[in-house]
Amino acid sequence: MNINKKFILSFVAPIMILISAIGLIFRQDNKKIFYLPIGLMGIVLILEKDLSRKLNRRNIFKKIKSYQKIK
Repeated sequence: MNINKKFILSFVAPIMILISAIGLIFRQDNKKIFYLPIGLMGIVLILEKDLSRKLNRRNIFKKIKSYQKIK
């Protein structure tokens, strides 16, 4: 069975957020700060992917509209 690397990498950001949440809940008070960067990076990865997807869709829609005007 051939597993696509992109499929596996799509789970990295949610796992980062999950690890951060678990670390913030179960660690001692002075060690909790170490889990914030991994959680923030997971959130940034998800938001960046969403933003790039929206921009790509908008660009494709503009190209489709320009081709419709020519015909």
